[in-house]
Amino acid sequence: MADVEKYSEEFGMRLIDRLLINPNTCLRDALAAMSDGACNVLLFVDDAGRLRRTVTDGDLRRALLAGHDLDADLGVLPEKAPKIAELGSSPATVLALMNAHGIDHVPVVDENGLPIHLHLRRELDQPVLLSTPHLAEHERDFVEQAFRTNWIAPIGPNVDAFERELAAKVGMGHAAALSSGTAAIHLGLHLLGVEPSDRVFCSSLTFVATANPIRYLGAEPVFIDSEPETWNMSPAALSQALAAADAEGRLPKVVMPVGLYGQSPDMEPIIDLCRRYDVPILEDAAESLGASYRGRAAGTFGRLGIYSFNGNKIITTSGGGMLVGDDPDLIERARFLATQSREPAGHYEHRETGFNYRMSNILAGIGRGQLEVLDERVRQRRAVFQRYVEGLDGLAGLDWMPEPASFHSTRWLTAMTIASNRFGNDADGLINCLADARIEARRVWKPMHRQPLFDGAAYWPHHERESVSDRLFETGVCLPSGSNLDLAQQSRVIERIRESAGRAERVWSSATLSL
Repeated sequence: MADVEKYSEEFGMRLIDRLLINPNTCLRDALAAMSDGACNVLLFVDDAGRLRRTVTDGDLRRALLAGHDLDADLGVLPEKAPKIAELGSSPATVLALMNAHGIDHVPVVDENGLPIHLHLRRELDQPVLLSTPHLAEHERDFVEQAFRTNWIAPIGPNVDAFERELAAKVGMGHAAALSSGTAAIHLGLHLLGVEPSDRVFCSSLTFVATANPIRYLGAEPVFIDSEPETWNMSPAALSQALAAADAEGRLPKVVMPVGLYGQSPDMEPIIDLCRRYDVPILEDAAESLGASYRGRAAGTFGRLGIYSFNGNKIITTSGGGMLVGDDPDLIERARFLATQSREPAGHYEHRETGFNYRMSNILAGIGRGQLEVLDERVRQRRAVFQRYVEGLDGLAGLDWMPEPASFHSTRWLTAMTIASNRFGNDADGLINCLADARIEARRVWKPMHRQPLFDGAAYWPHHERESVSDRLFETGVCLPSGSNLDLAQQSRVIERIRESAGRAERVWSSATLSL
């Protein structure tokens, strides 16, 4: 693992030392340093390294206008006591200080007067969010084409093309573009024959949208624990649950594993178990589009698979989903049900209950543009993950979501666990510390078996004395992970995590990034 200096060098980051200038620095060199620093401020320190004042580009211009030449040293600048913030000051406190004095930079010094951090207004004013949409170049072209041709409906050329292009991308025969990933799950369960009083075995560690459609159909969810190796459905727990259900004579109608945070489950043993008991798989890959397992795309291992294009996903249509499968009859049936089950007649004819689940032609246009950059978005998210790993190297008590051999995660969200006795803070404490700096972080999903909505539902742990999903929820944190997260924002996250761990002496300065 890289140390602080290596991380700084590799990712273009600069420590606050790069902003320091002393009385022997001439105006020419100060101007050059400021031009290179990208934050329009320098920190003027004495020979002992104690902060004397801040120096802005305006200070340098005024010195030149006063008749000093470029070779004059900074001793020509007037004494000016800097406005400083205490270590650990909240963003609101620092912003109030900036507003009171009409400044955009506030340094932080230690007990000896040595500068250790620099707050920038532009960073304090802008929150760092968990995962935001990241548009590319061609979405607008597809959308404008829809407007030009008047295809403003839940059918059209973009819908048809998006289905073909995504199916080809993941290596499936067919796809149906729908209004949401939840709609895709609902239709998938319906198509696989789930009816009232049936059982569906479902990953417990997931978002509620996975489990809600089970209830839509009047079926009974049975929740399956995670395994520590992938954080996804535990084959050991599934094996126990299937054996017990078989003995009871109530096998599930469907098994629904989830690809958590951009990573596929360990599908091979899950497939073997489901074949043994003749139970179909509906694979929830809402969070794992772009991931692969043993060289095959996540979402393609079940009878049906689903993807989500919600605004926070790795690619987005603002809202939308896709149902994929190799059976053309199933996918065509999905399209039929998704359009209110309208029969092919010269009038509106309906023989069964349908749904308003088709994707709009406009949103499909956005999806086509987004699909073009899926591979790049995966590379970007994985790079974000690696920067966190390198930037937080050396902190005790942090463990990252594993990626076993033969798995390729998108790292849709960078997730880690915290051993509070070693890190010096727990998950909630870290999240609150980040929130104070306007940085969004979240706990790992609260398992479905712990949700009040599913109180009383059956649950099968990984082992008799080990509930992996409970442990991950108690200790897990998701960090800002967007593919459009810049280095300065990520530096803020790293810095704040180090502060939360009580490692202020190694605080990063996000103001010193070279972007």
